[in-house]
Amino acid sequence: MTLAVSLFSILAICAGAFFFLAGTVGLLRFPDALTRLHALTKADNLGLGLIALGLVPQASDLVDALKLVAVWALTQLAGATAAQLVARALRRRESGA
Repeated sequence: MTLAVSLFSILAICAGAFFFLAGTVGLLRFPDALTRLHALTKADNLGLGLIALGLVPQASDLVDALKLVAVWALTQLAGATAAQLVARALRRRESGA
């Protein structure tokens, strides 16, 4: 059972790292700020979720696992809020208001 849990953790963390890398590539390659922002927020949220999912089975107790989930949830809320504010500022700047 320990081997299966460790293998699951490794796969989830590697998949999360892949999504972080994909978000970085999107940040560097997309043409405008809104598409860059979209790629980065979506990929980073999924990447962090997979990394947290991979670390939860390795947590020593339930409190540590809940802390990982709480960090992921708070990061999603903060990332969505920041992306919304940046996108709104970009739209205002483009419209000249």
